[in-house]
Amino acid sequence: MLEKYNPENILFLDIETVPQYSSHSGLPEPFISLWERKAGQLSKFDKFNGEDLSDSSSIYERAGIYAEFGKIVCISTGVLRNNSLWIKSFSGHDEILLLQGFIEMVGKAREKKVNYLCAHNGKEFDYPYLIRRMLINGLEVPSILDLSEKKPWEIPHLDTMELWKFGDYKNYTSLELLAAVFNIPTPKDDIKGSDVARVYWQEQNLDRIVAYCQKDVITIVNLFLRFKGKGIVTDEMVQIVT
Repeated sequence: MLEKYNPENILFLDIETVPQYSSHSGLPEPFISLWERKAGQLSKFDKFNGEDLSDSSSIYERAGIYAEFGKIVCISTGVLRNNSLWIKSFSGHDEILLLQGFIEMVGKAREKKVNYLCAHNGKEFDYPYLIRRMLINGLEVPSILDLSEKKPWEIPHLDTMELWKFGDYKNYTSLELLAAVFNIPTPKDDIKGSDVARVYWQEQNLDRIVAYCQKDVITIVNLFLRFKGKGIVTDEMVQIVT
């Protein structure tokens, strides 16, 4: 499976996002009323599923998953080279700076024949979120992310969740579940995605979020290698680039 893809030509990545403000009360106009509308849509969905979340402030922690109301606080990347996995993260409170660092790194990776991106649920979340936040911040989108005028077979985006579906579009399969299925160490041994906003705004522990994001990248790499029938990356093979 995936014979055409050389893992050394892939940039593996994961992002962590949070609401732009620490609480609902910090939202400026016109975003207060705009979030009210968005929250109303979410509340209707939750009522359908048996959960009544009619108070827009009570679900503000979900704002981080929407590029219009959230921001990126960490992008972790991984590249396989010389029997090692090189991990580089871009994190901080200034989203523009971390996006600029990521864009610069992507340019250098392209010069080294990195032709694909790979994330878990990347086509639904990571890739479009990155593009939207780059545009909002007035940054030029790297060609490897820009899908405009590309034919379907020219799109350089891989997605381990999509690969696992094999054409079945009914279900979402989490990275944690696939890690367990393939006997890969779980990336969720400390926090989970739902904890990131709290850890960022209340604990103010960005280092903990970076560590979590890097574990996700390692797991994505290992899952991709499992799909190819290869052995996984061990702790001794991981090199963190500062």
